[in-house]
Amino acid sequence: MNHPRVTLEQWRTLQAVIDFGGYAQAAEKMHRSQSSLSYTVARLQQQLGVPLLRIEGRKAVLTPAGDVLLRRSRQLVDDATELEAVAHNLDQGWEPEIRVVVDAAFPSTCLMASLKEFVPLSRGTRVQLNEVVLSGADEALLEGSAELVICGHVPQGFLGDQLIEIEFIAVAHREHPLHQLQRELSNKDLRREIQVVIRDSGVQLKRDVGWLGSSHRWTVTSIEKATDALVGGLGFGWVPHHLAKRFIESGELLPLPLREGQRRKVQLFMVFGQAERAGPATQKLATILRNNCQAT
Repeated sequence: MNHPRVTLEQWRTLQAVIDFGGYAQAAEKMHRSQSSLSYTVARLQQQLGVPLLRIEGRKAVLTPAGDVLLRRSRQLVDDATELEAVAHNLDQGWEPEIRVVVDAAFPSTCLMASLKEFVPLSRGTRVQLNEVVLSGADEALLEGSAELVICGHVPQGFLGDQLIEIEFIAVAHREHPLHQLQRELSNKDLRREIQVVIRDSGVQLKRDVGWLGSSHRWTVTSIEKATDALVGGLGFGWVPHHLAKRFIESGELLPLPLREGQRRKVQLFMVFGQAERAGPATQKLATILRNNCQAT
C-alpha cells in the first residue's frame, strides 16, 4: 500500500502562505519563523516533484499546478479536521449513527424540517431513517433495531411520550359510486365497495386497523400509494387529513358522509429504544422533533 509522502501540516502551511499573502505574514499568524515555512513549502514541492509557487517581486504566487493542488488540499484538510472532531465526539459519547423508525402517518414536512434542523448540530452523526406501518414500529423496539421510534402503539416494557395527534378521514373520488348515493352512508354501504387498505409492514405482530372486514379490498404498501389509489378512483379509505387536504380542496377527493366514523384520531408517541442509554445526539434529535410537533 502506498503511503502519502506529504503531511497535512505541509498542506496547511502552503494554504497559510497563500491565504495570508506571503511567507512573512503567514509566519506571523502561525507563530513560526519565516525560514521554517519556506523550508516546509520547499520540501513539499520536492516531494511532489511539481513546482507549486513562483516568486513575483516579493510575493509568492501559485503556479497552475499549485492552484489545482491547493484547492484539492483544502478538502483534504477539512476532511481530516472533521475526522478529528468525530473522534472527539465519539470519545464524549456522541453516537456515530442514530437509527430512526417512523410511522408512515407522521407528517413528512415535520420530519424533514426536524432533520434539516438537526444537521448543523449533528457533529457528524448519521441518521438511518426507516418508515414503517402499524406493527413495524413495535417490532423495531422489541428487536432493538432503533434508537428512536415514532409509533402509534407503545409496546409493553417501553415508555413513550405523546408526540402528535393525526386525524384520518374517510374519502373517495368525487365520482365514486358512494358519493352518487347522495345520502348519509352506513357500514352496509361501505361493505359493497372496494376499500383501500395499507399493509402492515411488521412481520410478527401484524394487525388490521380500519379494515371493515369486506372481501372487497385492495392492499397497498404505503399511505402515499393509498392516497394515489383513492385519487385514481380505485376505492374508498381512510388517510391522514394532512395528505388528503390538497385533494379535498381541489375537489378530486370528497369526504364520505358517514353516519359515524368519518374521522378518527390517532396518537403517535415517541419512544427511545433504550431510554437509559440514549446518547446526546438521540436526545438532541428527540428534542427537535418534540418542539416542531408542538409548533404545528
